[in-house]
Amino acid sequence: QVQLVESGGGLVQTGGSLRLSCAASGTISSINAMYWYRQAPGKQRELVAVITSGGSTNYAASVKGRFTISRDSAKNTVFLQMNSLKPEDTAVYYCNLDVVSSRWSRGNYWGQGTQVTVSS
Repeated sequence: QVQLVESGGGLVQTGGSLRLSCAASGTISSINAMYWYRQAPGKQRELVAVITSGGSTNYAASVKGRFTISRDSAKNTVFLQMNSLKPEDTAVYYCNLDVVSSRWSRGNYWGQGTQVTVSS
């Protein structure tokens, strides 16, 4: 079994910064892609950023140049540095990890979500 714990959300003013963390624990052999999603009230969950096991990254157009995804594979942790925050970035942010537990076991896991609120 694998557990994800997110941290780092909060309330910030427009133009401010936050850094989200998502740490995985449990039966983990390796982690492939790591993702951050977000869901604003009344909207569908959307992909914000992804980082592969090799370190390649990709971002939603709305956050490119402002957000940076990174990972510490030794600590099974993914980060999302969010700069120049805007009110439209307000959402619950979720991490999502593609975890390999053994040769025969692989799963996709979600964090519990962390609220990010950007005031105007």
